[in-house]
Amino acid sequence: MSILLIAICIAALLLIVRQIKRMRDRQQIERHSITPEQLHTLLATNQEVLLYDVRRPLELLADSEIIPGATRIPPRELLANPSLIPRDKDSVLYCTCTGDETSRSVLHRVLGLHFYRVKFLKGGLAAWKAKGYPVEQYLESFPLETAS
Repeated sequence: MSILLIAICIAALLLIVRQIKRMRDRQQIERHSITPEQLHTLLATNQEVLLYDVRRPLELLADSEIIPGATRIPPRELLANPSLIPRDKDSVLYCTCTGDETSRSVLHRVLGLHFYRVKFLKGGLAAWKAKGYPVEQYLESFPLETAS
């Protein structure tokens, strides 16, 4: 009977630890996110913020518009070399993935390397465009990634 009780206590403890980790992750994501309205205000007041379009090539091919002033960096390159984002400047990442998946994965990587001035745009490019904020055509050529 005592072994069963110990097993139940361990399972309960593991569930509690897992919930605490999820809450911390959500809080960290919230601290490192920015709404389209907040970003628009920053840009309108000429505050220095660097924008990075981190969409995969096929996503960019499907929608070739970007936020004016954004630099496009493929997520594969950014994940392999996070120093492409300066540590000492405010930066915002955006993508077009459901749930901002690409931006969040890049954000997790750079936060793990102590890049604390990076945020992701909630809702990505679609949320930005839904607010009627400006976009421009991305005219540079880019290679399509193939599975390796």
